[in-house]
Amino acid sequence: MIKIASLTFGLALIFTVLSEYFIARTQSIFFATFFLVVIILLNIVFDIVGTAVAAAEEAPFHAMASKKIRGAKESYLLVRNADKVANFCNDVIGDIAGTISGALGISLALQIGRYFPGYLALINILITSFIAAVIVAGKALGKKIAIEKAEKVIALAGITIYHLEKNMKVKIIKDS
Repeated sequence: MIKIASLTFGLALIFTVLSEYFIARTQSIFFATFFLVVIILLNIVFDIVGTAVAAAEEAPFHAMASKKIRGAKESYLLVRNADKVANFCNDVIGDIAGTISGALGISLALQIGRYFPGYLALINILITSFIAAVIVAGKALGKKIAIEKAEKVIALAGITIYHLEKNMKVKIIKDS
């Protein structure tokens, strides 16, 4: 529990510092909106992977690994560690992304509010509500996809991890 809390704190710190730095440096509504969309999409994608890993079966990935298919071992390890992967994807990344998207929403509201000074509260309410609606709707659609196509989602996650590990020379998921 301490390990996951420390990881969450570290990741939240990194993402928050980066978002604060870039938003403060640019003061651009376009950039803030773009960064907000990226964070929301990451939130939804990680939620899909977290849900799919809980729904996927190991057997297809054993078969793929025996045929030496790239990403099969990583996919198998994701499913084998489904509880940890789901917690990381849905809770750690999801909570961090939710917090950062809220902060970005406030930043965006303040930037837009400069052009409409009397409407800052309304702008903030609308942006916050829109962010919540997009995240909830995206995750609802994502859960349907994750459950119906769990093996395909995990195979894609596995091949992505395979290429990241190969190109970055870093181990993302350990063989336990």
